Amino acid sequence: MSNIRPIEHVFAPPAPHMVGDGFRVHNFFPGQIPKTRMSPFFLLDYNSKIDFSPSKEPRGVGVHPHRGFETVTIAYHGKVAHHDSAGNSGVIGEGDVQWMTAASGLLHKEYHEKEFSARGGLFQMVQLWVNLPAKDKMGKPKYQEIPNGKMGRHVLDASGSFMEVIAGNYKGTAGPAFTFTPMEVYNARLTKGGKADLSFPAHYNTAFLVVEGEVIVNGKPVTTDHFILFKNEGTEIILEATSNAIVLVLSGEPINEPIANYGPFVMNTWEELEQAVKDVNAGLFGVLED
Repeated sequence: MSNIRPIEHVFAPPAPHMVGDGFRVHNFFPGQIPKTRMSPFFLLDYNSKIDFSPSKEPRGVGVHPHRGFETVTIAYHGKVAHHDSAGNSGVIGEGDVQWMTAASGLLHKEYHEKEFSARGGLFQMVQLWVNLPAKDKMGKPKYQEIPNGKMGRHVLDASGSFMEVIAGNYKGTAGPAFTFTPMEVYNARLTKGGKADLSFPAHYNTAFLVVEGEVIVNGKPVTTDHFILFKNEGTEIILEATSNAIVLVLSGEPINEPIANYGPFVMNTWEELEQAVKDVNAGLFGVLED
């Protein structure tokens, strides 16, 4: 294949830190790369596998605001409950996704689901922050709960390998998520020896996260919990599993607009960030009990 997309860098998981008391995450970006490098994706926090002990009080993150972007939570193990000041709530478990559009602003909180907290167990999640174009940053908040059964499923071979399509379209199989800009978000679920070929426009920012197992990506072996950033050259990627594997696939058209970010806000100017802080303090993001 002549138009192979080269790998720019493979990142080992950076030292983890806690978000609240319920999420122990490795921040792959923007901490290690420029903040526009993976646009439209702004942040990736990866909660690698961890066993939580039983807890009477659910662990998690208390009430906090967001404006200007979307949070996408992908569950691999464990259960998370979501509540926000727009009146949305839901619980996702293994294989499910919550896609929250903060847009003009809301308060939300996310905790381990009550029964999961009570019994404890294996927990593994990804949270993405997806930037919004300037014209949509002050739109109405929305919430998409995407159970695993509603995702697109493209069978790759007879051994059980398949592409799970959350957003975008893989070879005619569409994902259910609504997105404001073009992007592809998949889980490649491969059995040992399973293969997938992928193709994205060269200008799309593209990366993989190996969530489970070991794989070979365009001839390069990559192991669990590592993040693969591709160059913006070429279009074709060959993925092969050397053990049963799950790979999160991200590719999207960059939003070529200025970014100003502060804490839980991703806007275009510092003036907009200052206004967001004023609006939160004025109670304009609604009310949500902790």
